[in-house]
This record gives sequence, C-alpha cells and structure tokens, in this order.
Amino acid sequence: MNITYIHHSAFLAETESACLLFDYFEGELPPIPLQKPLYVLASHIHGDHFSKKIFSIAHPDITFLLSFDIPETAVPIGMNACFLQPHETWKDGVVSVETFRSTDEGVAFWCSVDGKEIYHAGDLNHWYWEGEDEQWNRDMTAAYRSEVAGMAGKTADIAFLPVDPRLGDWFYLGVNDFMKQADAGFIIPMHFWGDFSVCERLIRHPSSEQYRDRIITIAEKGQTFSL
Repeated sequence: MNITYIHHSAFLAETESACLLFDYFEGELPPIPLQKPLYVLASHIHGDHFSKKIFSIAHPDITFLLSFDIPETAVPIGMNACFLQPHETWKDGVVSVETFRSTDEGVAFWCSVDGKEIYHAGDLNHWYWEGEDEQWNRDMTAAYRSEVAGMAGKTADIAFLPVDPRLGDWFYLGVNDFMKQADAGFIIPMHFWGDFSVCERLIRHPSSEQYRDRIITIAEKGQTFSL
C-alpha cells in the first residue's frame, strides 16, 4: 500500500484495487491511477478538511463519502455522493467504511479494502486544551475514551491520528488513548499545521514507548511511503 502525505490531514492511500483520498482541501494532488476507483472521503465541514474543489477532480470512477454535516447543496448535481452518519457502515464491492462520532465535528472513518484496514480520525481526538475549563476537559476525556472504546480489539494497518501542537503538552493524548483500545501496524501523525517536528516529539515522548517504532516521520509535503 502506498500512502502519500498531501497537506495537514489530507492523504492519498493506494491499494491494489482502489485509491482513497482523505480530507483534501488544498495542496498538490499526486497522480491518481485512472484504472482504479477513487473514493474521496471528507470527515467534516471545517475548511481544513473539506473543500468544494474535490468535485473538480477528474476521474472516470469516483465516489464521494461525506460526513453528514456537509450540506447536500455543496455537491454539484450528478455527483455520486453518499452522506454518512456516525456509527454507520457503507460498502460496495470494493470498500467498506465504518464511521465513528467525532469529538469535534463530523465523523472518523475506518475503511476496509483489499484485506487492509485504514483508520482516518478526522477531528476525532482527545482535545485537552491548556487553560480550558476543567470540567470541559474532563467531559472531552470521557467523550473521546468512550468513542475509541468502540474500536477495542480492532487493528488498523494504517492509522492516521491527530497530533495537534496547539494542545501543548497534551498533544499525544489522542494517539495514546487510541493505542490503549485498538492497535495499528503504522501510526501516521496528522493535523500538525506544518509543524513536522511533532512527529519526532511523539516518538521521543514516554507514552509511545510500546509503539514508537511504528510511528512514521513525515518531513515534507508530497512524501510517499510504501507500507
């Protein structure tokens, strides 16, 4: 499986039979094979995860899998688009997608394709903010841990997980809570606002001792990994 980092939380995953484009809103798209179906997934309406420019992608076999909070009026007439609620499963003969409820907006995606499992969190994260009301932070902790508990026992070959540096010392919480419930062959950090150093911070952090050898270090836009 080839994974290309585009920008922020946007990635292209290419498997033997399909291509999956996650949360694309800007940046240079890598070449997308026209002989494979393309699935474009948008986890929620926020401008750093969704743009109408996805509907201008030229491809003969394209399906849009969009979070429920993206208005149907945003989709041009004639586009093959499905709107997914949290805790819903969508599938065709190639891809199966299970959704989870975000702790911010929209959904997270757990995708099964060609015997591979790909998890893209969107904005489902442990958003523990320094200076935020303590009760708000406790509620966030409970909400996130409750949601990832629904992934208990699942193993993703690839897990795209937020490591937002704006969270300060708590940037690692979402990854760590996820790995306590589920598992991943490779962890790919995302949502780091161009601060590539957060990948190494996660690797060095004491919390990652049991899985740091599975954390992928992203160094630049357009970087491709064969995993």
